[in-house]
Amino acid sequence: MAAQTKEKKQSQTADSNTSSPLSGNLKDDLQHIRQGLGNSMDLIIRHFKLINAALQVAVIYMEGLTDKELVDDFISHAMSFQTVSEEGQKLSTSQEVFNYIKEKALTPGKSQSLTNRGGLFEALLSGNTLVLVEGMPEALSGDTSGGEVRPVSEAGTQVSIRGSKASFTETISVNISLVRRRIKNPNLWVEPMKLGAVTQTNIAIMYIHGIADEDVLKKLREKLKEIRVDSILESGYIEQLIEGSGYSPFPTLYNTERPDTVAGNLLDGRIAVFVDGTPFVLIAPATFFMFFHTVEDYYQRFDISTLIRLLRFLCFFISMFGPAIFVAALNFHQEMIPTPLLINLASQREGVPFPAFVEALMMEVTFEIIREAGIRLPSPIGQTVSIIGGLVLGQAAVQAGIVSPAMVIVVSITGISSFTTPAFNMALSVRLLRFVIVFVSAFMGLYGIAILALMLVAHLCGLRSLGVPYMSPLGPFDPQAQKDTLIRSPIHFMKIRPRLEHKSNVRKKADKDRQGNQA
Repeated sequence: MAAQTKEKKQSQTADSNTSSPLSGNLKDDLQHIRQGLGNSMDLIIRHFKLINAALQVAVIYMEGLTDKELVDDFISHAMSFQTVSEEGQKLSTSQEVFNYIKEKALTPGKSQSLTNRGGLFEALLSGNTLVLVEGMPEALSGDTSGGEVRPVSEAGTQVSIRGSKASFTETISVNISLVRRRIKNPNLWVEPMKLGAVTQTNIAIMYIHGIADEDVLKKLREKLKEIRVDSILESGYIEQLIEGSGYSPFPTLYNTERPDTVAGNLLDGRIAVFVDGTPFVLIAPATFFMFFHTVEDYYQRFDISTLIRLLRFLCFFISMFGPAIFVAALNFHQEMIPTPLLINLASQREGVPFPAFVEALMMEVTFEIIREAGIRLPSPIGQTVSIIGGLVLGQAAVQAGIVSPAMVIVVSITGISSFTTPAFNMALSVRLLRFVIVFVSAFMGLYGIAILALMLVAHLCGLRSLGVPYMSPLGPFDPQAQKDTLIRSPIHFMKIRPRLEHKSNVRKKADKDRQGNQA
């Protein structure tokens, strides 16, 4: 009990220290900063005196969060000045020295004055360098953020076939600059905020003013302000906290690590959410068809892009319903299978001791285990395990009479088809639903699959992403938007931007085309 009381008092003391104003006593203020950070080893405090000035000056920064060369340049720059006024009089008061440093010696950009200890900690932990002068209840903060960061490299999860090879990093300022290099427009606005009571993670909302829908932007701001959590360590936290339906297996926000994808969606009127510490940027609002489009669709000829896009939708259908239709046909609808093929399938299953449902379930679980193991292992080993494991286990299972060769083929085609979905989170949703659909098909056949498919369509039509219908532009139907939904029309035909807020099914004259002219 005494220990808890002591910890409570220490916590209250620390809170009061961080919220109280600076005292002006350099020794006391530095002691409060040390105590507030728990005497952390990465807190660096350097003392020096300016030439011809007797007052102590302290420079404070966090090692690893700042650009050390920039800090050293600032200190040497400040110490090289003669602290005398234009009349040749020595600067003796704290206010005079403070103003001198602020106006002449402080070289880092984004400098500001701080009077509250809480502001000091926020600036320090953001990579800024603080300057305290003896006798001044005020501190100077200069932007020296830096340290070791991962350089811009090629995307790891969203491979670029044609187009930019650059991908986002874990630094939010670098990520924002990557998009600004592609959209050099003053209407590209960025709104900063902090989320996470403990982590104080930097968040940024990016949109093109005049193109982004104000109603959607307002809803996004409101949802972000309602977040009350201790930590935001990745954009997935925000995705789960602001998505329209938390119990839906389908993602209602799109994430990407490619700057050109973000730029393209911003030009379509969508909003990007950047989170410091992750290379994945959220795009909102998201629709179902977005997850099957890639930025390369617009870099290739329209006929090739249309063919590949239709192939993705076909593979999506196969990956979701393939094993279920096979199981339903074997158990309930043998008349739908051609007689020679039925005889062949029956001969293959002659020595198999399990029903088709158990057989499909075993193969699906085995395939998922191999896929997950391949992801978690190092890349060269993971690829080897995935290929050899699938071949060896499939062949051994057939020879042992546990599964039929036809079931191995069906499950393999299903697994390969799931890889064609460009968005990984949509592919994960299909992997989850596949087990449910196979289970229903084992007891109700194609009738059960049809009922479940209708339920999924109704569920998709009821979803919203920041108020935008998830199945738009098919539901509600927008004729103009069909040029870039299931197919990809020639670029000179796609003049009008997608309308996110479907207040009516009729296009208005106020709708703008992609050149900013009236449609």
